[in-house]
Amino acid sequence: MMSRNRCLVALALALVLTATASAGLTDSLKQGTPEIKSMGALAFGPEGVLFVADTRGGAIFALATDDTTASEVKEGLKVASLNEKIASLLGIESKQLKINDLAINPISTNAYLTVSRGTGADAPSVLVKVDRKGKISEVALKDVKFARVAINNVTTKNRQEAITSMAYLNGKLFVAGLSNEEFASNLRVIPVPFKDSDKGTGIKIYHGAHGRFETASPVRTFIPYDIKGEAHLLAAYTCTPLVKLPVSKLAPGQQITGTTVAELGNGNRPLDMVMYQKNGKDYLLLSNSRRGLMKIDMTGVDKIEGITDPIRGGKTAGLKYETIKGIEGIEQMAKLDNARAVVLSRSKDALNLETIDLP
Repeated sequence: MMSRNRCLVALALALVLTATASAGLTDSLKQGTPEIKSMGALAFGPEGVLFVADTRGGAIFALATDDTTASEVKEGLKVASLNEKIASLLGIESKQLKINDLAINPISTNAYLTVSRGTGADAPSVLVKVDRKGKISEVALKDVKFARVAINNVTTKNRQEAITSMAYLNGKLFVAGLSNEEFASNLRVIPVPFKDSDKGTGIKIYHGAHGRFETASPVRTFIPYDIKGEAHLLAAYTCTPLVKLPVSKLAPGQQITGTTVAELGNGNRPLDMVMYQKNGKDYLLLSNSRRGLMKIDMTGVDKIEGITDPIRGGKTAGLKYETIKGIEGIEQMAKLDNARAVVLSRSKDALNLETIDLP
């Protein structure tokens, strides 16, 4: 028979193991009021934790939203003239409002947006939530659970591009932006829960429309994507190369060359992207400033040779795509479920939040 002391030891060990197993990301956060100087790019992690980029402060915040109840609403999100409604909530004119980013909480499927009260570089920022019934509210950031990590060696020339896009994958936060390094285009991999940020990896790409290799063009938007069992990032740049980057090659202080898998036409700025499957095939949906909504077929992305020759005259090359008719003016996108995406689309002065079927 086990002695009483041995029973107590075994019980204590079981309690420790149970507590360790149940400990999650939110348990690593501390209660307080985060001093966020600006709010830009967004990304959701597990447990309703929202990552918020602070370009002005050169940092990233992890915020516990406590928004962890699954929604019973099946209809898509739809709010007409969202910019005017948010501006009214904040007590400003809609022309003074700038919407910086949109993210969907994968648990509750509520929408979160970072907005600026003004269009200047020093405009104060606000975090806004739109729930599945269309109710708009400001997210209070007083006495919340949060963590902060500083981003080392961010660019001082154009602070707005210090952090351009973020994505969470398998316990790590991937962060794109510009640094002060020789290879200014930079991708950082930050462990979650947060540890110190490293110098990141310098990225070089071949820009077909420009006919040269470049190291100073920032990633505008990117998304994780599995290619033949290996994690990659698909990154889009202005004018408009699409590049694949193997996650295994991203190492602090190193420099790598991405593989340009598509050239989507010059004079154009990528805005947002989502990945989805349809009829057994993978597609990347890319919104951009001038060439409509692109549905890019990912067939052959594992075998395609990188573009290393000039692509002039607005021509395209690499992966094939089609422009989706009847869907225009999309400035932000976020995946709602396997069949739908939430978009922020512009119609004259109005920005409308709506749900579209993935084409």
